[in-house]
Amino acid sequence: MLKKFSIAAVILVLATPAFANHCPKDVAEIDALLDKIEANERPDIQLSDEQLAEVMDLRDEGEALHKEGKHEESVEVLHQALELLGVKH
Repeated sequence: MLKKFSIAAVILVLATPAFANHCPKDVAEIDALLDKIEANERPDIQLSDEQLAEVMDLRDEGEALHKEGKHEESVEVLHQALELLGVKH
């Protein structure tokens, strides 16, 4: 049992830096898509005002979680925003 826990702990420690580096990339991707939507460069992405507000709220929440060091949670929230924008991860 202890061996399984130790292996899981090592995997988690090794994965954390990957999540930490992933968050800023997701935020940048969301920002770029929002800029393109605002400039009417992505007519294929049709969002209501409520959906757009939700994307922006999720983006901000994900960035805040990243700054708090909660990288796995941040990635989950940011991927929700990306899915609303039609990006599959």
